[in-house]
Amino acid sequence: MQQSELIHSPHRRKNILTGEWVLVSPQRTQRPWQGEISALTNVPVSAYESECYLCPGNKRANGEINPQYANTYVFTNDFSALLADVPQGKINENDLLIAKSENGICRVVNFSPRHDLTLAEMKESEIEDVITIWQDEFKSLGKQPHINYVQIFENKGSIMGNSNPHPHGQIWAQESIPMEPLKELKQFRSYYSKKKRSLLADYLKLELRLKERVVFENASFAIVTPFWAVWPYETMILSKRKIANILELRIQEKKDFAQALRVVTVKYDNLFKTAFPYSAGLHQAPTDGKDHGEWHLHMHFYPPLLRSASIKKFMVGYEMLAEPQRDITPEYSAKILKELSLVHYKVAQH
Repeated sequence: MQQSELIHSPHRRKNILTGEWVLVSPQRTQRPWQGEISALTNVPVSAYESECYLCPGNKRANGEINPQYANTYVFTNDFSALLADVPQGKINENDLLIAKSENGICRVVNFSPRHDLTLAEMKESEIEDVITIWQDEFKSLGKQPHINYVQIFENKGSIMGNSNPHPHGQIWAQESIPMEPLKELKQFRSYYSKKKRSLLADYLKLELRLKERVVFENASFAIVTPFWAVWPYETMILSKRKIANILELRIQEKKDFAQALRVVTVKYDNLFKTAFPYSAGLHQAPTDGKDHGEWHLHMHFYPPLLRSASIKKFMVGYEMLAEPQRDITPEYSAKILKELSLVHYKVAQH
């Protein structure tokens, strides 16, 4: 079977970062849709909301008052999923009931004092300020002896479980290396031990040569729709230079990273002319004090929207019980994203 025939018929693709597989069924894009159509959420948003827990000067849910911050603002989550003073303990009943205590710290990062500014509508210099906070937090949290992994992420939109519409991200730092980065660590190590090269450096070199799934690139970063993508318009930002974490970013690389973040979020918003929801996060080397020459900095974007601003992809049935499945191919979604404007649709309308 020729490659062109393969990608137009049902087939499975391997995720080289996790070792897992995804079923691709391009023929299913022809089926009529009679499922749920969620309501559109394009409602005007003001720069300040008096009832918002995250706006400057407002009272948060725990009674604390936010300062009149003028830039990016970070604080410890009032309702943290991880706590710093959990007593040590574990359970192991016949290797069947297994649990252990987990210490950690959860931080909230307000991107801007403005309630109406997402990353897609911020200036690149303002996104650089967010990256600076990420760097500061990664450094301060990662150097604590009981913190072995720092996860920086953002849930954008209520559809992704965001409990407050003020644009913000989170940082969870913990004792253990979580499952998703741990899968990647295993794959990174395996490839590096065999070839003495970075798995993602070799992958990116191939993607840049083929140009089939490259959405955007600058001197330091590339945005690609991964060959193994699960979500319809999933993307990944890859550093062209192999670095382990954002503390290693050079001055120009930091500017280029800010540009890549603006580009991918603007393209997402432009796709369906809406504040495009997603979960996104940086995957960096563990902070466990070990040498991680195998690691390669990258950032995942997992957006749920499928056919329009009101139709999302659901992970149900086969995907919950067997393995992930997608209809539109990564090549198709990469082409759509690549052709979208770099000017935010709200700006273009004026």
